[in-house]
Amino acid sequence: MSRMPALLLPNTASPFAPRSSPTIVLNTKVDPWLTATLKRINRIKRSLNSVPQHMKCLTETLSQQSAIWNLCTLMVPKAPASQLDRHDNPLVEAFARFELLHVQAYVVHIDLVLSHEVAFKLTKDTIDDLCEYHKDIYLVDQTDTTWPWTEKEAQVKKLHDEFHQAVNKYVYRTDAIALEGLEDDGAGELLCGRSEDVKAQVLALFYPLMPPPPRVVDVVRPVAQMLPSNPGNWWNPSPVPSNAPPPPPVESWKILPSSPIEDNSPVSSSGGFPTIWGPTTGYDMPVTCSPGPQYTQAPTTLSMSIPQLPLPSMVAQQCSVGSGFGGFGWDRYQDYGATM
Repeated sequence: MSRMPALLLPNTASPFAPRSSPTIVLNTKVDPWLTATLKRINRIKRSLNSVPQHMKCLTETLSQQSAIWNLCTLMVPKAPASQLDRHDNPLVEAFARFELLHVQAYVVHIDLVLSHEVAFKLTKDTIDDLCEYHKDIYLVDQTDTTWPWTEKEAQVKKLHDEFHQAVNKYVYRTDAIALEGLEDDGAGELLCGRSEDVKAQVLALFYPLMPPPPRVVDVVRPVAQMLPSNPGNWWNPSPVPSNAPPPPPVESWKILPSSPIEDNSPVSSSGGFPTIWGPTTGYDMPVTCSPGPQYTQAPTTLSMSIPQLPLPSMVAQQCSVGSGFGGFGWDRYQDYGATM
C-alpha cells in the first residue's frame, strides 16, 4: 500500500511561530499500539475507551513544557580551529576540543488518518545554539581556510542569514509509529535509526563558504602570417592606385643602348622580322622596316619556332637610309651612341 502524500502543516509549524498545543487527527478506531503507549506513560489511571479520550490524553501530554524530544546529538568543536590546543593523547584532545550539541524539538502535528505521520519543530534553545555555533565557530573556520576576495564579508553574512532562516523553517516529519518512543511528561526520543536521518538533515543546512571562480583572462595572440599557397605570386608587384599620376613621357631615342651587342642570329627565312617580340637585354624599342614586297609575306605555318630578335647590327645590313626610317641611317648608330 502506497503512502499518502504529506499534507500542509498547521500554523504552529511555520517559521518563528511560538509554541502551542499540537494539532491531532485520529481515526475512528484507535490503533492498539497508541493505546498501549498512552497507558504506559500515564502516571494517573485514565480511561482510554474512546477516540475523544485518546485525543484528550495525547493533547495534554504533548502540550506540557517538559514534552521535549531529543532528535539527535551533534559533536561540534568548542572553538575555531585556530584557538584550540593540540594534545598528544587523543582522548584528552577529544574532550578538550569537542562538545555535544543536542538537537531538541516538540510535536506540532499528528495525523493518523491521511498521511499517518508526526511532525517535530526545533525548540528555540536549539535554534539559538545552532545559530551561535554557525556564526562563531563554523563560519570562522570557513573564513580562515579560504583566500580573501572583495565580497567575502558580505558572503559570510549572507550564509549566516540563510542558515538562520533554514533552521527556523526546519520541520522533521516521520511515520507516526515514532510516538512509541514517548516517555513520561511527554518527552521522547526517536527510535529505529531515525536520529541518523535528523543528523544528516541538520548537517546539510551548513553550507560551505565558496570563493568565486577565478576570472578567465582572454589572451590576445598575434595572428599567424599565412604564406600564399602559390609561391609564384610572392614577387608580384603591388597594384598601382587608380588615382596615381601617369609616368612622364620618355622620348624613344633615349632608350637606345649606348653599346649595342652584336648578335649573329640569322634573319627569318621569309625575308622579314617576326611579329611577336620576346624580351631582350640590349634594347626595348621594336624596329620595323618600311613596307615592301619582301616584308609582307606571312609565315606559312604556326608551329614554327619564333626566332630570336635580331640586333640593330643585323637590321643595318638590310635597311638603308631610304627604307622608311626617316633618314636615320643604322650605319651611323655609333655616332649617336656616343652622344648618349
